[in-house]
Amino acid sequence: MAGGQLNDALHRDPIKLTVPLTIVSTEQKQMVPPTAVNDAPSAGSAVAVKDPAKDTILTPRFYTTDFEAMAAMDLRPNEAELEAICEEFRKDYNRHHFVRNEEFDGAADKLDPETRRVFVEFLEQSCTSEFSGFLLYKELSRRIKTRNPLLAECFAHMARDEARHAGFLNKSMSDFGLQLDLGFLTANKKYTFFKPKFIFYATYLSEKIGYWRYITIFRHLEKNPDSKIFPIFNFFENWCQDENRHGDFFDALMKAQPDTVRGLRARLWCRFFLLAVFATMYVRDVARKEFYEALGLDARDYDRLVIDKTNETTARVFPVVLDVKNPKFYAGLENLVTNNAALDAVDASASPAPIKVVRKLPHWIANGAQMASLFLMAPVRSEQFQPSVR
Repeated sequence: MAGGQLNDALHRDPIKLTVPLTIVSTEQKQMVPPTAVNDAPSAGSAVAVKDPAKDTILTPRFYTTDFEAMAAMDLRPNEAELEAICEEFRKDYNRHHFVRNEEFDGAADKLDPETRRVFVEFLEQSCTSEFSGFLLYKELSRRIKTRNPLLAECFAHMARDEARHAGFLNKSMSDFGLQLDLGFLTANKKYTFFKPKFIFYATYLSEKIGYWRYITIFRHLEKNPDSKIFPIFNFFENWCQDENRHGDFFDALMKAQPDTVRGLRARLWCRFFLLAVFATMYVRDVARKEFYEALGLDARDYDRLVIDKTNETTARVFPVVLDVKNPKFYAGLENLVTNNAALDAVDASASPAPIKVVRKLPHWIANGAQMASLFLMAPVRSEQFQPSVR
């Protein structure tokens, strides 16, 4: 699908769309409860526990942070906006959205083996990512509840949303006879420590890029219903509004901590996280382009549009954004794609482990040099965007 067609599919921009949904009778349909995220298949079940994907630089990570610093955080510089966002969370617009219907019956059986493989991979990656958010937000809400009740309540509401998403995705995996043991992931996956401000940058970008990824797919499939390979995509329009509201929360939280978005150090960190998130997404999506082809999308066109929209949205809070219109930006990302493919080829070879390390070394160095080159590209000051973006 050409970039122009994708832009046509995004003729609407409902950044703040928060429409409550009509309540659906649960007598006729299956509702995935907000906490349905840790149910491993029972003994004798036809659903098998799927082994977690091997951790790589491209797979979703689990995070932890400095809970004491979060508890002591002063929200007064932007408390009114945070309270307004918390009130939006309390309304729980998507309470009755994640309800399975008869369209799911037998839908998995209609997919050919290759499409099944890439779609299950998508479900696993998405479920792991959503569950990662649930764990972080839930632990934050628990740890800071006494000392910072407003912040704790916001995190509790977001944990509720992420739990629904993870449960819904895991339930869809069970349609293919597989399911993630999320309890096992909780206990065994490695956790990465980030200072609070790094959590703000990373999760803000994750939520906003999630919004643009989901709404882009939804609008494309709305115009091309024959490419809708599974009914879960029908849920993406309202689903992505959870991501959008979560992003708005981190936007407001960074404004309550002005040092995160002011000064030279903040500008450098904003550039770093933008580049890390965009590069990771681009390399990962091009590597699994077959999934997007199954939806009638070109992975590169799709990512360019998502990057452009996320970069533009980010200018509302970050002091600088990346110059993604510069042809050198995507030329650099393509170099990363090439290096990553070479690394995968080494992994797939029968060479002994020490030899693999030696063969990988030049590609690792090339990736590091390319990331440094991209980071050193002149950024765009956010005030250069149209006032409507700011």
